[in-house]
Amino acid sequence: MTGLPLDLEALAPLEIAGRIGRVAAGLDAAGCDALLVTDLTNVRWLTGFTGSAGRLLIRPPGTPVLVTDGRYTGQARRQLAEAGVEADVVEGRTREAQRDALVQLASGRVRIGLEAGAVTWGAQRDYAEVFPGVELVATTGVVETHRALKDAGEVARIEAACDVADAALAEVLHLLSEGTSEAAFALALEVAMRHLGAEGASFTTIVAAGPHAADPHHRPTHRPIAGGDLVICDFGALVDGYHSDMTRTFTIGPVSAEQEAMLELVTAAQRTGAAAVEPGVATTAVDAACRDVITDAGFGEEFVHGTGHGVGLLIHEDPFLGLTSTGTLAEGHVLTVEPGVYRAGVGGVRVEDTLLVTSAGGRVLTKTSKDHPCLPSPRTT
Repeated sequence: MTGLPLDLEALAPLEIAGRIGRVAAGLDAAGCDALLVTDLTNVRWLTGFTGSAGRLLIRPPGTPVLVTDGRYTGQARRQLAEAGVEADVVEGRTREAQRDALVQLASGRVRIGLEAGAVTWGAQRDYAEVFPGVELVATTGVVETHRALKDAGEVARIEAACDVADAALAEVLHLLSEGTSEAAFALALEVAMRHLGAEGASFTTIVAAGPHAADPHHRPTHRPIAGGDLVICDFGALVDGYHSDMTRTFTIGPVSAEQEAMLELVTAAQRTGAAAVEPGVATTAVDAACRDVITDAGFGEEFVHGTGHGVGLLIHEDPFLGLTSTGTLAEGHVLTVEPGVYRAGVGGVRVEDTLLVTSAGGRVLTKTSKDHPCLPSPRTT
């Protein structure tokens, strides 16, 4: 990536202004005439508002309303204006005031949709009291289906996050041959990403070496990285709210024939899965493309997780790629392909790229090579 630290102003703008209208157009099909958006990720995607308290009422053909508290009123008005979103901002200094505002704003609505994945049982009971005589409709995917398809500005941010992660890994990779610990290497990666312009890490960085690599979501420890280790590095950068996700597995000095075979197998499976990514392909087909390669080689029982997931404002979002996943890939989806095998006493291997689904197939956004993972062993004194 040129010009690091990154320049957000140089990225394509986010296309936020039309999102509420697209969601509103689907409310009849969802069985409601208004939608109360309480998931803050969905609120951000629809409005540009990044505060930690806000509920968005979509009530076509009326003007959408964001209800927040006094901490965020100014921020909300500014961010919605910057995004070109035509919506009112209503301040409620107390929870009771916010509740009363929602009741008044939803007056005349017969069926109000709630986000089933974001509303607790207790919250649903509270809403039932707040909106007496109104049918509360459990909705799923009303916003997320749209959010899964990334616009040019979103792709630019995810790609920038991938570039930051690539650059950070290149900057600190030498430490793996200097006897550093898992935890120290994870910290070095995260610091490098921050220096290169990231807001932070996308998730808790995974560095798993030696026997720890057999645990897919191992948390880094102070164990030194040593010769003969397989080292899984799974990490990502956060840029303007958007995530990246990449895994590379390195060998430290000579490793066993079994470990080398695992690395070659998973790398081949990952390339096969990535090649299967294109519009119109079932998510299960991408999983099968990876899984069949690994199963045919006799490692099927050691591939213990799904093949991938969508990436965006969340590190794990639609679409999901697994044995029982549903759905079909479409242009604009951004997702990971990350097969792995894990064998107790031997270690583990995972290889992962983030890809954009285009009309020509999957475009790989994570550029770090998968072809030369062998690094020198740490020197001993």
